[in-house]
Amino acid sequence: MAKKIGEDTGAKGEARSFETQVGAGGELHQVAGKRDDVLTTQQGVAVADDQNTLRLGDRGPALLEDFHFREKIFHFDHERIPERVVHARGFGVHGTFKLTESLEDYTVARVLTEVGEETPMFVRFSTVVGNKGSFDLARDVRGFAAKFYTKEGNWDLVANNIPVFFIQDPIKFPDLVHAAKQEPDRGFPQAQTAHDNFWDYISLTPESMHMIMWVMSDRAIPRSFRFMEGFGVHSFRLINAAGKSTFVKFHFKPKQGMQSVLWNEALKINGADPDFHRRDLWDAIDLGNPPEWDLGVQLFDDDFADAFEFDILDPTKIIPEEQLPVRRIGTFVLDARVDNFFAETEQVAFCTQNVVPGIGFSNDPLLQGRNFSYLDTQLKRLGSPNFTHIPINQPRGCPVQNFQQDGHMAMRNPKGRVNYEPNSWGGPRESPTAGYRHFAEENTGRKAQLRSPSFADHYSQARQFFISQLPIEQKHIGDALVFELSKCERIDIREKIVGHLRNIDESLAVAVAGGLGLPGMPAPASAAVPTRDDLPPSPALSIIARGPMSFAGRKLGILVSDGAPAKLVKALTDAVKSLGAVYEIVAPHIAGATLDDGTIAEAKQKIDGGSSVLYDAVALVLSAAGAAQLAADKTAKDFVSDAYAHCKFIGYTVDALPLIERAGIATEDMDEGFLTLGSGASVKTFLKACGQLRLWDREYKVDLDAAGFLEAQRA
Repeated sequence: MAKKIGEDTGAKGEARSFETQVGAGGELHQVAGKRDDVLTTQQGVAVADDQNTLRLGDRGPALLEDFHFREKIFHFDHERIPERVVHARGFGVHGTFKLTESLEDYTVARVLTEVGEETPMFVRFSTVVGNKGSFDLARDVRGFAAKFYTKEGNWDLVANNIPVFFIQDPIKFPDLVHAAKQEPDRGFPQAQTAHDNFWDYISLTPESMHMIMWVMSDRAIPRSFRFMEGFGVHSFRLINAAGKSTFVKFHFKPKQGMQSVLWNEALKINGADPDFHRRDLWDAIDLGNPPEWDLGVQLFDDDFADAFEFDILDPTKIIPEEQLPVRRIGTFVLDARVDNFFAETEQVAFCTQNVVPGIGFSNDPLLQGRNFSYLDTQLKRLGSPNFTHIPINQPRGCPVQNFQQDGHMAMRNPKGRVNYEPNSWGGPRESPTAGYRHFAEENTGRKAQLRSPSFADHYSQARQFFISQLPIEQKHIGDALVFELSKCERIDIREKIVGHLRNIDESLAVAVAGGLGLPGMPAPASAAVPTRDDLPPSPALSIIARGPMSFAGRKLGILVSDGAPAKLVKALTDAVKSLGAVYEIVAPHIAGATLDDGTIAEAKQKIDGGSSVLYDAVALVLSAAGAAQLAADKTAKDFVSDAYAHCKFIGYTVDALPLIERAGIATEDMDEGFLTLGSGASVKTFLKACGQLRLWDREYKVDLDAAGFLEAQRA
């Protein structure tokens, strides 16, 4: 079907009409109006379809015959040197995985069948859009790539902290990243998507709307790497000894629960400590509190896949945990820092194609494209096909034996006279029993560039994600959309996004339109498939609803002054340590404060550098003279007012009240999130309350946009 939808602007500013055709999968094809506008390959060959790779049948595997896709990905993979094109800003740590439940019925992979087996790991956390020198608290997807050094070779599970992706076909990955990165003429904005190019692309790519709900949610501004979930995104295969295949989706579940920050808080953290996530993980390991995750799997067969309401090969869809519970089969602990950041974190190379016998691939088109792209990327980034010779990339649990030789930076070569196979001299040989066997899947279909109609529903799961959030989380999504779109100069882009939102949730669309001050509600975007309203909420998709209700692993900021009660400071610090949490003393001077018994409370932070945004809760342990002194200090007042605005719990001594008042918080505004500190019992009460992490009801009182959002929800 074809539909004329408007005009774009050429490089010289002239208006050009164009026509848009909607494909079978709901993707949009912008069709050239004249020869001068035709998209071509580097060889000048006109491109017929720039939305879909060539594959065998609607849902079959991708074909390497597709020279346009290969050229496009090849060029994209080699655009940057030396940092990664995406996931450039990363932080890596070592750890160990231990299997607790065997999947022997489903796979021959020893890493998933030998209970009690400990497998060394390396995990690299990262942001996606920002360059290597950007800041940690960008609103962005987080990479969560894990390399398992198994006895059968390296297994790379290249995960994210969000279980879906923006696109359905890998041919669109260069376009997505180009649109999200800094605009090419000006080189900014950096590490953010709040600009016209990104939202223009999204407005023309309705398959992205489910991912947009996730990225505009609190998931995209995590409090810590330690408090994130991880997802393998795609449907993979497990293959057992009989050659039977079972589909699998991989999950990482954090032992200490999930937690995110507020957007205003993220902005201030980036100013106070752009290495916030890196430092947090470094300190947790240094203090003997390493993070842990459960490895979980969703296992399902072809019958489930056929009956499921969406295509399990579509990377923009999830299988809700309520429909298919996550089975936890092991735990990994990240407890060892790298010896050298460049040698390990920067040079580690992850490839989705790196699997071991018993783990295979589905025909997810994005996964198939990643299998090609990731290996190709290493040649440009690490300079040689011998990147596997770098220690961080070398297998550890098994020998490496083959006849591959020479090349730039070769660290090992075959020994002796023979360097080919078969041969009459000796050396490694293939093993039909131990070797990797691909799943013998039958595929039929015509060779064509197309997308399956089963990929065409772009809004139903986006709606399901939104209605699964608590009201305060829904407000945060609305706030994020308003913020991002307010940075777009073109009003038509804002309107098109609101049109998409109307297909997801009308109250969200109304709130965003109101926040942007649009003169009216745009028409809903044309949908290839109508939005389903029968999908139930999935509580597993909410962060706050599944809060840990514990302060363990969190950090308390204790603001002290000269003359503060020493017994209370000791009671607080002892209680925090007993919870498995940490604290930092913040004082007017970095030398610390002299307490009422003459002892020195050594400061970790001077008040100017110890903003409350760095902590999960704060305590104001002040003397009357100290409070009077700090009440005149702007940064001290910000310490209190920011903690209040960010819905944190605030413990205080009675003598601290003048500082609270001077910070702009009236007595009548001191809600249940303020707790008086005096006796040991009050300390326990305060820290128990801190286990809630935030007092979210307060946000409706301190945020200008809250009333409008609540009104839209009621409407």
